[in-house]
Amino acid sequence: QVQLVESGGGLVQAGGSLRLSCAASGRTFSTYAMGWFRQAPGKEREFVAAISWSGRSSNYADSVKGRFTVSRDNAENTVYLQMSSLKPEDTAVYYCALSSRAMAVIRDVLYDYWGQGTQVTVSS
Repeated sequence: QVQLVESGGGLVQAGGSLRLSCAASGRTFSTYAMGWFRQAPGKEREFVAAISWSGRSSNYADSVKGRFTVSRDNAENTVYLQMSSLKPEDTAVYYCALSSRAMAVIRDVLYDYWGQGTQVTVSS
């Protein structure tokens, strides 16, 4: 069974930065794509970023391009989401997810395991 545990969320002022981490266990992490999604109150869950098994390719939602960077450390079984120039509209619960695919897929239905989420709140 795969376990994903997110950390690094919190309260930050607009324009600030946060780095989210997601530690994985229970599966050969290095062969699977990882993704980040978020869900704001009253809204549907949306794709944020994804990274391929090797880390060589990634995809981003248009709303975060140029501000967020996804990376992974396969030796540490951890994926990161560096968030900069944060805006109040980035406020949401952020989830990491593991896909049995190797490439950086963006559809949530292609992800098999999910973490519990970490709250990110950006104040104006």
